[in-house]
Amino acid sequence: MSIDQSTAAKVAKLARIKVEQDALPALAAEFNTILGFIEQLNEVNVDGVEPMVSVTPMRLKRRTDGVSDGNQQAKVLSNAPDAREGFFAVPKVVE
Repeated sequence: MSIDQSTAAKVAKLARIKVEQDALPALAAEFNTILGFIEQLNEVNVDGVEPMVSVTPMRLKRRTDGVSDGNQQAKVLSNAPDAREGFFAVPKVVE
């Protein structure tokens, strides 16, 4: 696959990057270099290689999933400009 100047201009426009007309050939060449590298990666034999999420094997800490109210209602509502009956009070925005 090869990127021409018009495609490079379209990509720049979609990315909202201002590229001068005289810089388009260099941008197209850079895109082609990147695509060439990706094509090289596609040629690598990865049969039998498991996908990785991290370079080091890690297990996430797990905790029991329990529902709680946090026991901090008073602290949370102390920051509210207006609280009523244990809830944030906000102005009505829909008629």
